[in-house]
Amino acid sequence: MGQTVVHFEIIGTDPAKLRGYYADLFGWEFHVGDAATEAVSQPGNYGFVAGTTTGNGTGINGGIGGGPGYDRRVLFYVGVPDVEAALRKAESLGGTRRMGPEPASGGDLAVGQFTDPEGNLIGVAGPPA
Repeated sequence: MGQTVVHFEIIGTDPAKLRGYYADLFGWEFHVGDAATEAVSQPGNYGFVAGTTTGNGTGINGGIGGGPGYDRRVLFYVGVPDVEAALRKAESLGGTRRMGPEPASGGDLAVGQFTDPEGNLIGVAGPPA
């Protein structure tokens, strides 16, 4: 069985405006705090949406963040048992590591990002090393 998508992310230069847009569009409610790392979003400017609060409660968790100086993007994260190993495998198959794992230690979550051979940005998330 394959690994599942565990988180989506929408990053922009005005996260508050984006959160308002998606709240109005889809009825999402956000808890604003810190992303797993400043490489993803400005501290205190990442809005988490819980999948259990959307639709029939079976959605995936997500977040909207960023801030001035962050590249706009939409991506998803796949849950993996070892972020570093997943990034190495992505590279061995022709992908390019873009970030991570971050944080390298501490915290309860590590994240990484890579581009596939076509240049699409993909995230991986799992327990810290």
